[in-house]
Amino acid sequence: MAAAGCYSPARIVISCSATTTTSSSPSARPLRVAVVGGGPAGASAAEALASAGTRTFLLERSPAGAKPCGGAIPLCMLDEFAIPRDLVDRRVTRMRVVSPSNLAADFSRALPPGAHIPMLRREVLDSFLRRRAAEAGAELVPGLVTSLSLPAGPADPYLVHYISSSSDPKGAGRGVLEVDAVVGADGANSRVAREVGAGDYTTAIAFQERIRLPDAAMAYYDDLAEMYVGGDVSPDFYGWVFPKCDHVAVGTGTVAAKPEIKRLQSGIRARAGPKIAGGRVVKVEAHPIPEHPRPRRVVGRVALVGDAAGYVTRCSGEGIYFAAKSGRLCGQAMAEEWARTGAVTEAGLRRGYLRRWDDEFLLMFRFLDLLQRMFYGGNAGREALVEMCADEYVQRRTFESYLYKRMVPGEPWGDLRLLWRTVASMVRCGIIGREVERLRRLELQG
Repeated sequence: MAAAGCYSPARIVISCSATTTTSSSPSARPLRVAVVGGGPAGASAAEALASAGTRTFLLERSPAGAKPCGGAIPLCMLDEFAIPRDLVDRRVTRMRVVSPSNLAADFSRALPPGAHIPMLRREVLDSFLRRRAAEAGAELVPGLVTSLSLPAGPADPYLVHYISSSSDPKGAGRGVLEVDAVVGADGANSRVAREVGAGDYTTAIAFQERIRLPDAAMAYYDDLAEMYVGGDVSPDFYGWVFPKCDHVAVGTGTVAAKPEIKRLQSGIRARAGPKIAGGRVVKVEAHPIPEHPRPRRVVGRVALVGDAAGYVTRCSGEGIYFAAKSGRLCGQAMAEEWARTGAVTEAGLRRGYLRRWDDEFLLMFRFLDLLQRMFYGGNAGREALVEMCADEYVQRRTFESYLYKRMVPGEPWGDLRLLWRTVASMVRCGIIGREVERLRRLELQG
């Protein structure tokens, strides 16, 4: 069925030298939207738009590629986005967080019965979501967007200029799409965001090696995911070892300068040590990820979603669910406003998309940003973080929030005890953290 929705150059390429004919009135034709970027955000936006009868163009420059990503998604995403269970590589039921001094906290004791964290490969998930968007009626356009011509007036179209990457010689060359609205889902370095002046933001670097392990070592990670914290693996984030179908993803993330990333990757490999010994690197990946939302996420009839909007949480680094959710909300908002008024407007997108998004998730993002500042500033804070992760009340609150994507009100006495434990941990672990940092310095000097 996907082939029926594939890109047909003759239908949508507009010659740059040709005179553009006057578009028919909105009520006489469907809404036309270009979705730039075919990851979870773009594919989900395209599916929502196409399902509502919108003429949707989904542009993806590298359909065979995938963003470096740990690949963990919350359990609720499987049902909410109807993701087939056979796409899941591993069902993680054991999580281990390792401190700078290599003290480990088992983060699985409060996992609800039957619950797990699904692990997927991004190339598998993204391909499935794009295919489903095509089945809903989206037209897949393999190509790189080069620029965006902005409209002169509120009823004029946007012109999306792109270079085709189609393997079909008939579809090669430059093309232009005339559309009523644009969804920017093209990642942290979004071309769409630059074209409309959405503002800059801080980005981090995610670096990951896919390592195929010997059978015995792979069996160790059958249902186990590990997270390592410490200045040796990341000064402001964490390193990870996450299991996939036939390999583990070993990586780190940081806002540090690019030359530092190789040293930090060596740090996570050293910390995982003998558990990944004998493994063979089958793929190396790196990609920017946003540190916070962009200053402007809606500009005119252009809306940003996913990484392009800055929807990656600090502290946890989660982005897949938020990308897909923002894409769906945005697509629905555009289609609903067009059906109601025959137009898409900035005010309508702010009301129908941004307000819904912020009402549901802004508090969660601010809370995780606070945790990032509290616990990732030094090894003392990281030691305290791991100690807190061993607390059953902390685990239960975390799983309630992560697995089902809702901020659950705390228990007053439980929160009071947690505050006391946090203060005690920060004081106690300050001594451990300083000692760890002293030993690291001695190690580097030796």
